[in-house]
Amino acid sequence: MGMPRLRQAYTPHPVVDQSPAHLRAYIDGNDAVSGRPFMQEVLEGLTSPLEDADLTGLSFERTTPRLIEPDTDDNLQRLFEENRWTDMLPIVLPTEARVEAMLRGTSHPPEKIVGRLRPTVFRESWEFTVEKVAVNAVMAGARPEYFPVILALAASGMTARSSSTTSFATIPIINGPIRNEIAMNSGIGAMGPYNHANATIGRAYGLLSQNLQGGSVPGDTYMGSQGNWYAYTAVLPEAEERSPWQPLHMQKGFKPSDSVASVFFGGWYTHAGYGPRATWQEKMRHALAAVEQYSPPLFVMDPIVARGFVDLGFDTKEKLIDWCAENALLTAREYWDNQSIQLLRPKAVAGVEPYASRLKARPDEIIKIYEPSDINIVVAGGETQGAWKMISGALRATVSIDAWR
Repeated sequence: MGMPRLRQAYTPHPVVDQSPAHLRAYIDGNDAVSGRPFMQEVLEGLTSPLEDADLTGLSFERTTPRLIEPDTDDNLQRLFEENRWTDMLPIVLPTEARVEAMLRGTSHPPEKIVGRLRPTVFRESWEFTVEKVAVNAVMAGARPEYFPVILALAASGMTARSSSTTSFATIPIINGPIRNEIAMNSGIGAMGPYNHANATIGRAYGLLSQNLQGGSVPGDTYMGSQGNWYAYTAVLPEAEERSPWQPLHMQKGFKPSDSVASVFFGGWYTHAGYGPRATWQEKMRHALAAVEQYSPPLFVMDPIVARGFVDLGFDTKEKLIDWCAENALLTAREYWDNQSIQLLRPKAVAGVEPYASRLKARPDEIIKIYEPSDINIVVAGGETQGAWKMISGALRATVSIDAWR
């Protein structure tokens, strides 16, 4: 967190679903790490004067040479792996010539600041340049024509290597002409490892995140308890030409000719279904009731499914989203009995709606858990099956790709 001797007091996990007496014992007892009284640790940490060691080096050490010494391919691969500069898969070594070739994919100078990233909210943000993004794009195996997409993702301010203990991932949706210009795949296998642009853009986003934000080291800068497969290479272009609905970027106010990256924070859960079959409403209600309510759903629907919903009268995404918001229901007790949803309780206590009304509801009262603005739908798939997926995904950023050409 940028401090050499951060003062901490520790309580064991989990703290969820424990009795008040059990939790109170943590506070009245001894710190599980130091063995000293817990509240004494808290009070001394807050009130003791800072010492010289507290005031030395108030920043992460981040100075690195621009180049490393030449060596064999095997030794360099091992060096990158040992330093955790990789996602533990082999990389394309970022030679000067390869980085220079990648830089030709944008008009922006190598020294330009692209953005800032951090693995979690309590760490300081690291600043990085176009050249540093290019290094990671080369490592991922991306091509120069993909580089504006990778720069847009880097500029989003959203890391693809979040350190949440819940093991979130970040899922970008790509819209606009650039999808076809670089031959991205929105058809058969769109969410699988079957397209060079899809796979390497997602991988580059992950690599640049861990390398340019201060690391993604389990037990240090990464605390996702189980981890997340989506974090390897999740990126998805929308099948705009085969969708009966308005594409995502136009829903968010962009023109059809704009190329845009929409960045979703989630990947926490995935439900799947087919249809719309005769029992589609029951299926959707069950799926919506089974979500982790802190993270709203991002629906990915095959064009077959989208057209089926149009036949049922949902001629816009908004109409189907409204139906989902009306039918995403839980009891107030189930809604609030959730570790992550407690992050919203301060808003509820402060009177911010709709959280305040949810907090006032009786434990057995049925409440709506999402607003329509929380839910999003994109269309992708190869029309071999009327399949849909409901993926945890809150929209956190929309970034112009054209601005990085």
